[in-house]
Amino acid sequence: MVKLRLQRFGTHKKPFYRIVAADARKTRDGRYLEIVGVYEPTKQPAFVEIDNELAKKWLHAGAQPTDTVRSLLKKAGVIDEFLSEKNSK
Repeated sequence: MVKLRLQRFGTHKKPFYRIVAADARKTRDGRYLEIVGVYEPTKQPAFVEIDNELAKKWLHAGAQPTDTVRSLLKKAGVIDEFLSEKNSK
């Protein structure tokens, strides 16, 4: 099973994250299949950059986003696009 989840980088108290498609059995910072975006919560306002096409590709393939990634995808509008494409078929 593939999950869309956060992969932590950065130093102590200065994290930034990659949004990656990864095998659910791998560790949080382990191997991943593809980088979908970047999330930097320490910037004001928080910086989020998501490749919408890659995210939708993985969602169509059955990838399950974690709760945090799902909220980031909703804010970026990816979930709405995915659901409208899914319902129009």
